[in-house]
Amino acid sequence: MDSPQENGPLPSTPRLDCARIAGSKQFKHLLAVKRMFIIPALSFFLLSFMSFVMLVGYVPKLASIRVIGTVNLAYLFALFQFVLGWMIAGLYLIASENFDRLTKGVLAQTDLAKIDAPRGAGE
Repeated sequence: MDSPQENGPLPSTPRLDCARIAGSKQFKHLLAVKRMFIIPALSFFLLSFMSFVMLVGYVPKLASIRVIGTVNLAYLFALFQFVLGWMIAGLYLIASENFDRLTKGVLAQTDLAKIDAPRGAGE
């Protein structure tokens, strides 16, 4: 196989100026919007999970209270963790539409949209 030096220079590709992108107002806004979703969602999930662990570990009599038939409070709390995880994933999916729109705005501002195009498509 030939080396790039033997075949001539490689076609020019747009250079990423990461510092310029990271310093832009649009990028900072994108990160702030993502934080407004991620931090509360993560905090709520961790608080819920740690409450479950403490309930089972420190108050086993309360956790063993039967709610429906043989299903006790600990089982319901554990199942709630799965439901909560799927709910957060669904909410993130909805919120990601806004994140994608903001990301496209950042790419358009920095003229990086052509990076997404396959090689040879714009030539």
